[in-house]
Amino acid sequence: MQSATRHLFLGLESSCDDTAAAVVAIQDGTPEILSNVVMGQSALHAEFGGVVPEIAARAHAERIDICVTQAMQDADIELEQITAIGVTAGPGLIGGVVAGVMCAKGLSMATGKPLVGVNHLAGHALTPRLTDGISFPYLLLLVSGGHCQFLLVKSATEFSRIGGTIDDAPGEAFDKTARLLGLSQPGGPAVEQRAKSGDTKRFRLPRPLLDRPGCDMSFSGLKTALLRTLDSLVNDQGGLFQSDIDDICAGFQAAVGDVLVEKTNRALDECAKQLSYAPTLAVAGGVAANAYLGDRLKDLCASRNIQFIAPPLRLCTDNAAMIAYAAGELYHLGITHGMDLSARPRWPLDTAQPALLGSGKKGAKA
Repeated sequence: MQSATRHLFLGLESSCDDTAAAVVAIQDGTPEILSNVVMGQSALHAEFGGVVPEIAARAHAERIDICVTQAMQDADIELEQITAIGVTAGPGLIGGVVAGVMCAKGLSMATGKPLVGVNHLAGHALTPRLTDGISFPYLLLLVSGGHCQFLLVKSATEFSRIGGTIDDAPGEAFDKTARLLGLSQPGGPAVEQRAKSGDTKRFRLPRPLLDRPGCDMSFSGLKTALLRTLDSLVNDQGGLFQSDIDDICAGFQAAVGDVLVEKTNRALDECAKQLSYAPTLAVAGGVAANAYLGDRLKDLCASRNIQFIAPPLRLCTDNAAMIAYAAGELYHLGITHGMDLSARPRWPLDTAQPALLGSGKKGAKA
């Protein structure tokens, strides 16, 4: 009996502040990560309190080929053995996306290997298939620094949005909270760490949109309420104690958790209407690495007797293994791209529905 062909996919990722390259092998539908190189830029942006697009773009241009070389060495393969080259073509900071796309085009031209442009969000959305091999359809909570959506993932190319944030994403709100409190960036891990020592009940922050039907979310008002709480404390006490910071972080994280749990419960109900059953819930994106939020979502699924999947931390945050795997899924569907592949700052997965965050010359954000 002839063995199934083993395909090798090189992935490049440069949509925000992580430059990454990876090699994923797929044989008979089973993936294996052979290498996964990520070069972060936290030190480059630390003094600015957030990611500076121009600095990020320059760093991507300087590092992307280094990442590719390292990924190939770690996988112990040559470029000639690659089946196809996948690259994040959007959405993201356009300078970084361009750096990745141009590098991938150069590799494709030099080797004659097919080029596959991947939606960064699709990379996150398909990660549970890479890590756990789950079948379509499933409900994905994509929760990251720039995005928060409920997506019914029907195939590698078909995503139906059940709901999403109408303003700030949770990761963005975590970063802004950390900035207001003088904590380090990225804000998610810093706030989570301080919340462990805090009292979730001392500051009762709002749970936006829980009084309205549907699965859409809002986190901008939560950030504003937190700022007012800070101002009130400073006025009353003349400053902040360390215990104040701990309690504020705990209250903020609990508020985000309450919103995500309730809206996820509603999204599962909506999926059950469409499918006649509640599907597996998977989470992806940087905020999915938050243990507190993960435990609360896990408890929700346990109460409903639904499977819960959270990829490992290294595959929740931006990485190229998810891009390589997504490229493999698209390649097996016969989808490849030419040298006219464009870098896109905006690229929603569900284009059939009106944009949640508005549109413009660059297209709909989400």
